[in-house]
Amino acid sequence: MSRFLFVVPPLVGHINPATGVAAELAARGHELAWACADPDLVRRLAGGSARVFPCAGPVPGTGEGVRPPDIRGPEALKFLWEAFLAPLAEQMAPGVAAAVEEFRPDVIVADQQALAGGLVAERLGIPWATSATTSAEFTDVFAGMPKVGLWLDELLKGLRAEIGDPSGTADPRFSPHLVLAFSTPELVGPEARQGEQIRWVGPSIAARPAAPDFPWDWLDRSRSLVLVSLGTANTDVGARFLTECVTALRARTDRVQAVIADPGGALEPSDAADKDLLVLPSIPQLPLLERADAVVSHAGHNTVCEALWHGVPLVVAPIRDDQPVIAGQVTGAGAGIRVRFGRVTAPKLGAAIDSVLHEPDHRAAAERVRTAFRAAGGTRAAATHLELLATGAPPKETP
Repeated sequence: MSRFLFVVPPLVGHINPATGVAAELAARGHELAWACADPDLVRRLAGGSARVFPCAGPVPGTGEGVRPPDIRGPEALKFLWEAFLAPLAEQMAPGVAAAVEEFRPDVIVADQQALAGGLVAERLGIPWATSATTSAEFTDVFAGMPKVGLWLDELLKGLRAEIGDPSGTADPRFSPHLVLAFSTPELVGPEARQGEQIRWVGPSIAARPAAPDFPWDWLDRSRSLVLVSLGTANTDVGARFLTECVTALRARTDRVQAVIADPGGALEPSDAADKDLLVLPSIPQLPLLERADAVVSHAGHNTVCEALWHGVPLVVAPIRDDQPVIAGQVTGAGAGIRVRFGRVTAPKLGAAIDSVLHEPDHRAAAERVRTAFRAAGGTRAAATHLELLATGAPPKETP
């Protein structure tokens, strides 16, 4: 049996996909450990018995990492790297090295945004795999921003000189040994990055810790169910958009029920007697997607992939970071409609919801992506590729 060290950032959307792969490896008898700047978060998502090596690192949304809510585009990308991703790599590196010394892994599995994992593995000569929990960088995101691309190249060179092997040449976001891409070209598009080490395994869909209580008898099967979620990292900017969602959905209660995730408390809580719209701080998203007919989302990679895993079309309203790219993938695949997060009004939002609910092309496209996702192998395929890497065998095509 082999030992796998998962190096992850303190971000729910990046830890969740890794937990499914880790659970599959554990079921096969392998030994696992984690390195993260927020051990409690890992244990909450991966289980209380998870072995976690603590690392230093900034906490998203605090201190100098508080991002101005109106920052967008290239400036938002630079802020993300300068205020969070680069400091996270620098501060995590000693903890990752200490974890390696104590745990002695055969393979390091490094999230694409936990750059310390790949750079430390490179410096210590340990095989490593990239856990690509967003597919945004599998397309040429800097095609229209060449100066930003050059700036990022220089930043990555500086990180390698500081915490990696100065003689190394690999992009620390893409392992030269194995890249686990939790999507498929059917969503990413025909221009998706390819390579012998890249394995498109589809979403990592697996059992999670106990979901929050939900009043399942509230659901009315005679009406379409719409889920609304902006994820856990956008609570500072979502109030206006969620309010427009409420207005649009209230106008359709003769044919629609809606569940809105509102972790930041931007909306008034639902009245217990409200049979049309339910506002909750957290929702059991995967079970609800089995019942859902449409999703309104910020185009976060996990939410998009989980919706399409169930063949559910989307209305996407990207806010920042990789979300505009993911939104473009959704519309490019035909599986949804894009609206402008900062400007969309309730009538336009309602029209988009009507389209994904009632125009068959969107649902047919979502079901095509669903078929590709489920054929890609998911957590089982990812675990098999990692086993092969641990034994020194070359990666194989997904079964």
